[in-house]
Amino acid sequence: MLGERLNPLKYRVDMSKDSEVIRFFKSMKAVFWGFLGVRKGSGQEEDMASLTFVHVIIAGVVGVVIFMSVLLLIVKAVLAK
Repeated sequence: MLGERLNPLKYRVDMSKDSEVIRFFKSMKAVFWGFLGVRKGSGQEEDMASLTFVHVIIAGVVGVVIFMSVLLLIVKAVLAK
């Protein structure tokens, strides 16, 4: 019993897999570069291997909402003058 409590390997966190939050932000980064159209081929292949379809879809929707919001703010600022 004492040996189990002192064993640090029992409570070791597996850092080899990215957490869901980190994977989502990687998806956001990939979608951002996709919007700009400046993604390298090697980066795209890496993304295809590591990102999930759901994260990419959600990141795309979030990216479109942000893009449209910025455009609307610019239009309102120009028309207000």
